[in-house]
Amino acid sequence: MKNFKRILLYTLLFFVLILIYAGYTNYPKLELISGFAAKNICSCKFIDQRAIDYTETNDNNFSPVNLAENSVDLEQKTATADVFGLKERTAIYRKGLGCVLVPQNKILGDLIAQQPRRILAPKPLPFPYGDALQKDTVFSTIDYNQIQHTVDAAFKNNDIQKTRAVLVIYKDQIIAERYADSLNRNSRLLGWSMTKSVLATLYGILSFDRGFKIDQPAKVEAWRNDQRAEITYADLFHMNSGLEWEEDYSQISDVTKMLFQAEDMSKVQAEKQAAFPPNTHFNYSSGTTNLLAGLLRKEFDSYQQYLNFPYDKLIDRIGMNSMVLETDAAGNFVGSSYGWATTRDWGKFGLLYLHQGNWNGDQLFDKKWIDFVTTPAANSAKEYGGHFWLNTPEKLPDAPMDTYYADGFQGQRVYIVPSKDLVVVRLGLASTAYFDFNAFLSGITQAINH
Repeated sequence: MKNFKRILLYTLLFFVLILIYAGYTNYPKLELISGFAAKNICSCKFIDQRAIDYTETNDNNFSPVNLAENSVDLEQKTATADVFGLKERTAIYRKGLGCVLVPQNKILGDLIAQQPRRILAPKPLPFPYGDALQKDTVFSTIDYNQIQHTVDAAFKNNDIQKTRAVLVIYKDQIIAERYADSLNRNSRLLGWSMTKSVLATLYGILSFDRGFKIDQPAKVEAWRNDQRAEITYADLFHMNSGLEWEEDYSQISDVTKMLFQAEDMSKVQAEKQAAFPPNTHFNYSSGTTNLLAGLLRKEFDSYQQYLNFPYDKLIDRIGMNSMVLETDAAGNFVGSSYGWATTRDWGKFGLLYLHQGNWNGDQLFDKKWIDFVTTPAANSAKEYGGHFWLNTPEKLPDAPMDTYYADGFQGQRVYIVPSKDLVVVRLGLASTAYFDFNAFLSGITQAINH
């Protein structure tokens, strides 16, 4: 009997120690969980007008984010989340700037800031150059049945594939378009890391308009007196700066601390030490993109000019009027992750690249910029260029090899296929483990005998 009690005691003690250890190791993660939940609830509600229960059931319905308890204050335009009553976080919406998590040392009023200037004048031209209906066009080079079959397949078993939108544009004509239930052509969807490609494009425009040199050393004061002084803007675009960085969303890492704790996201990568010489080691880093977003700010005489630049020179210029680039608490664009737009406007972004920077006669950036973003970065297995992903026989073996694309978390894609005069957009909530991008894109491209 004594032995039984001793065994029972030791067993209980063992489980208590496990619980203590689990609590100790997971407690710091609660702030990241509540931060993700509050930020996403806020953005979905105030950028795309989604109900809180819809966001909880869809956008936030994955572990461990679905542990959060959420609420929305319509008057204050805030969203608040906690986990088991712990680590409460609040995000606030600012018109024109999107949502931002409120830092611990800030109050809501501190985050009301200047707005970018928007030019939203409608144009009486058909898509993509205006708001009028496109002319019905039937191309003899297209197998429309195969296109439709491929698009329909993208929405089958959608509790697993989680496709939200598909758009296929051939020769500037929409030849297929479909949305998941409750979404439509006016729904603004988060591009996640596709925003990196948007941020890169701003530098392409800066190079074309002002002669900005991407081969020059990055203008980071703290790097001047050590080996980081050799890091160029091109190295940053190629994700081979050599700086320390951990991009792991499954745990507390550099990227999760940046997105859900940092007030100034542009500083996080800048404060990292060199682990390798530049241009010798590829390491994908969202911190690198946010550093570039902060460095872009230095190219303007005022903060208002910085805010206006993406909209004046890119977004509203090509009619991507739905797009919102969210800023961090320090006012920098979160170029790594937080770009929102309708599916059609994401398609316009792809068309700009398909047309080599020319938008209906308006040249936004030099054709050589395409060469830069599509040239493989050193040591990237030829999969990555200048903030765009590149096709390889291992990536999309049955799609054209000249395909390049913007790529975001949970399977956001804007594919540019020059050899087919084609742009394909797929937006969703599940990535490669649950969605066959090779079958999807090859099914569409093989239906076009261009």
